[in-house]
Amino acid sequence: MIRSLKQCQREIADFPEEVREDLADALARLNEGHKLSLPLSRPMPIIGKGVHELRFRDRSGIYRVIYVLVGNGNTWLIHGFMKKTGTTPKANIDVAKKRLKEIR
Repeated sequence: MIRSLKQCQREIADFPEEVREDLADALARLNEGHKLSLPLSRPMPIIGKGVHELRFRDRSGIYRVIYVLVGNGNTWLIHGFMKKTGTTPKANIDVAKKRLKEIR
């Protein structure tokens, strides 16, 4: 089951429609039990165990959605943002770590 923190839902709502459609496809695959890998998804151990990021790009920029696999087929979306640098900004990592604590 896919769940999302309310803050993350609001962040994703601001993404371009094309990115939201790609996200919906990726989430459907996760919900079916598929394991996603690069280039669509990559682990984010710096944030925590079982944490990954979904990676999207369109004409307007690069977008990320941080999610965590919590067992029993449950997945939580915890943070969505537009990426503007080559590495994930510390502020976004800190937000994801804080939100991860809310669900664990």
